[in-house]
Amino acid sequence: MLGSILTGAVAASAVAAGYQSMAPTGQWYGRTFIGLPPGTRQLALTFDDGPNDPHTLRLLETLAKHNVHATFFLIGRYVQQLSQIVRDISNAGHIVGNHTFTHPLLTFKSETEIRQQLLRCQKELEDATGQRPTLFRPPFGGRRPAVLRIARELGLQPIMWNVSGRDWNAGSASTIEQGIARQISGGDVILLHDGGHKHMGADRSHTVLATDRLIGRYNS
Repeated sequence: MLGSILTGAVAASAVAAGYQSMAPTGQWYGRTFIGLPPGTRQLALTFDDGPNDPHTLRLLETLAKHNVHATFFLIGRYVQQLSQIVRDISNAGHIVGNHTFTHPLLTFKSETEIRQQLLRCQKELEDATGQRPTLFRPPFGGRRPAVLRIARELGLQPIMWNVSGRDWNAGSASTIEQGIARQISGGDVILLHDGGHKHMGADRSHTVLATDRLIGRYNS
């Protein structure tokens, strides 16, 4: 009986550890920013996996229309291809963050690979904007202590999220908007996507429209 209990406890611990390595609000492996205290009126819009033509540009137009700023966590290999869009993001007053060079799941990468992914993305972003990013978001939210330690050694603050639009497979802008509205409590960091990590050119038209509606709904 004791052996069964211990086996079950080990299995439960492994499941919990795996969950914490991917859960955006998990804090087991180190403190990460996930938002302000509930009830705070401020909301933070963040977009992952760009730059992506034309949807990043359309998002910039939407944000400018409402005079709202956001944070864009960009993939280094896309930055190489679309550096002008990166400059457009930065010149419009938005924050540019590091989302690695190729968007791997860092949980299972060596420390050398983790460091190279972050450094290569840093270089591309700095070359494009003339500024060194200070924010980092791990792809898929995957992290372990080494990921957070290396990021901080490179001067990067890990930023997660506590509200997800799940826009990578949403069928409509209304689905994205309503899903986010159900989660918001104030002080939230909202995860959306202006690109797709698998390939350039992901259709994010629903995200652009949902962003427009969300800003109109909450920016008052």
